[in-house]
Amino acid sequence: MHLNIQARAKINWTLDVVGVLPNGYHDLDMLMQSVTLCDQMAMAEAPELTLSVRSASGVFVPADENNLVLRAARALQQAAGCARGARITLQKYIPVAAGMGGGSSDAAATLKGLNRLWDLGLSDGELEAIGLTVGADVPFCIRGGLQRAQGVGERLTPLALGKPLYLVAFQPCRGLSTKEVFAALHEQGIRDEDRPDNEAAERALKRGDVSALGRSLGNVLEPVSRRLRPEIDRALCAIEASGACGARMTGSGSAVFGVYRHAGACRKAARELAQQYPACRMMRTADCGVAIEES
Repeated sequence: MHLNIQARAKINWTLDVVGVLPNGYHDLDMLMQSVTLCDQMAMAEAPELTLSVRSASGVFVPADENNLVLRAARALQQAAGCARGARITLQKYIPVAAGMGGGSSDAAATLKGLNRLWDLGLSDGELEAIGLTVGADVPFCIRGGLQRAQGVGERLTPLALGKPLYLVAFQPCRGLSTKEVFAALHEQGIRDEDRPDNEAAERALKRGDVSALGRSLGNVLEPVSRRLRPEIDRALCAIEASGACGARMTGSGSAVFGVYRHAGACRKAARELAQQYPACRMMRTADCGVAIEES
């Protein structure tokens, strides 16, 4: 059996920090969305578990145990009591250290792909529990679509999306460390005006009201990340000037996105923005986080 897998990126329509959990992690409340930008993974059974990585951007991505692909595979082997191997090839298109869930989506694709390749028969819920040991965003990337994510991101509530939405997204500068951003947030604190309106954003997404969605977007990490990387601020201004209904940073950065009323407006903006930001890509919302084709 040979599998071709799409590991889809995510964006945060909203991201709020509402407290601190007993384990010391931040208690989050977010609206998360899968998008069509994806890494490509090929997978086939083999005597040993191996990984090779190619990066479209030229950014170095390790192919050893530091890569979440291998960490997810090892976690699955241990949980399932399975010693089988696989040859995994990963082509990276999602920017690294960008807040778009690249590593987490690769881990999710690994768990779903190996579950099929090895015929383990685990449910998505069981895979999500394994994925949480690898990374907080992995359960979302396994489930995908539009979700209200709470806790560290593992408490997921599926939401309705009124219609497909069109976006541009790109990383305007070098990546950011999530740990560094949260440390700076702890020192600075959160202003009420920086908090998103999750309920309003949820209603707008359900109705497909892009204008209302643009007004309700928010990310409490954005002010911190903008200070650490001023390029984020300039990129958001450029997206707004291109006609976006709303523009925000995703996750802890440093990628940014803009959402548009229709595909034509998005396509035009993507062409204009690519002159200044060559990495700019047009994409749309997706209803799942991992797509698998068998050959």
